[in-house]
Amino acid sequence: MKYDVIDARISPVGRLALLSKSEVAKLLDTSKGGLYRLLRNCSLAALNSGSTLDDGKELLERYQSFEIRVIQQERGIKLEVLNAPAHAFVDGKMIKGINEHLFAVLRDVIFVSDEIIANPIFDLEISDGITNAIFHILRNANIMQPKGDPKLVVCWGGHAIKRREYDYSKEVGYQVGLRGLDICTGCGPGAMKGPMKGATIGHAKQRINNGQYLGVTEPGIIAAESPNPIVNDLVIMPDIEKRLEAFIRIGHGIIVFPGGVGTAEEILYILGVLLHPENKHIPFPLIFTGPKSAKEYFEEIDRFILATLGEQAKKRYTIIIEDPQRVAKEIARGITQVREFRKQHKDAYYFNWLLKIDDEFQRPFNPTHENMRNLVLHADQDKHLLAANLRRVFSGVVAGNVKDEGMRAIEKYGHFEIQGDAKIMAHMDSLLTSFVEQNRMKLDGKKYKPCYKIVK
Repeated sequence: MKYDVIDARISPVGRLALLSKSEVAKLLDTSKGGLYRLLRNCSLAALNSGSTLDDGKELLERYQSFEIRVIQQERGIKLEVLNAPAHAFVDGKMIKGINEHLFAVLRDVIFVSDEIIANPIFDLEISDGITNAIFHILRNANIMQPKGDPKLVVCWGGHAIKRREYDYSKEVGYQVGLRGLDICTGCGPGAMKGPMKGATIGHAKQRINNGQYLGVTEPGIIAAESPNPIVNDLVIMPDIEKRLEAFIRIGHGIIVFPGGVGTAEEILYILGVLLHPENKHIPFPLIFTGPKSAKEYFEEIDRFILATLGEQAKKRYTIIIEDPQRVAKEIARGITQVREFRKQHKDAYYFNWLLKIDDEFQRPFNPTHENMRNLVLHADQDKHLLAANLRRVFSGVVAGNVKDEGMRAIEKYGHFEIQGDAKIMAHMDSLLTSFVEQNRMKLDGKKYKPCYKIVK
């Protein structure tokens, strides 16, 4: 099938406007380091904003001829795009929000390459070094608000949710916006777009003109979850682990909407962090919510958490079904507790330095067939470490479902094999099966073909 494309040259709007000659040369060099490929693929995803396509591999194949070039000029830079998706333009001119996203991609790709990875100041082999790097990436993106009160609500949930669940996420976002709170999501469609859309109405009614709708993503997922049109701040983190840490360092509370394996991965990440003994006293409001159609989804996750991580994990979250106003009241009350705690302990409102994150949650996990097969999935370990390994299972399934590299690995080598304690594997099999039965694995409505096999 042929897709409409457009060629254009665009100038930055309030974003990165200057690059050195060496930075431009590195971006244009297709033979070394893969920086051009990273810029190209993330830029294509940004240009695909608003699409319902959740297949990174298909997006890259649809627009194989797409190219992006940096044009150095005396007064700054321009970006030239060739064979770009036509829906990113109106009457031949690129949509302003997409323009901003493109230059945000360029900003983060350059900064991470030159100032983080190539900088000996950042020791990415140690926990503090990773957290420090995350802080600098977020500060460079200018998304933290040091003078404001805590008010950033992180919303997680699936991009492939039912219509009623999407509408419900808007209703919650509206109630959150009425209370003057901002929204941070993974930037894509579905449960990532709904709360932002609702919050815009809530903010408008309260005459809040500077609401923040922050999208945090990473190169492996952005092609499957292109930025939705409401995102007004976009940040590209280097990998999924740094993305997840960024969420809980800058967020003041989390609302989880229904989703699939990606949402289960996020839930296990935050629970694993909160289960660390050093975080026992730190308040962090965590709410799972959805309409009546989501009740079964959260009941299955609740059972899985209780069976694998125990009662202590279950105490760290609240499940609220079909009550947007209560959700907003609870998250606002929880954020008030966060404010008082941070004030008492002299911790920053804009970045949660006190939260202890074990390096098991920070070390990038590459879901190869060998790594998936060798995951340590037994009960004879600390609960927060078990949560880290369970999180990796779901990260691998996400990769096999929607990420370009993961999907190609499945095509080449077959299913990921997941093995461990019999009881844990039984609960894992039951949970994943329920996701399939509830049609929570894919957006396109096609029959789901599992990328994994539970070895009992």
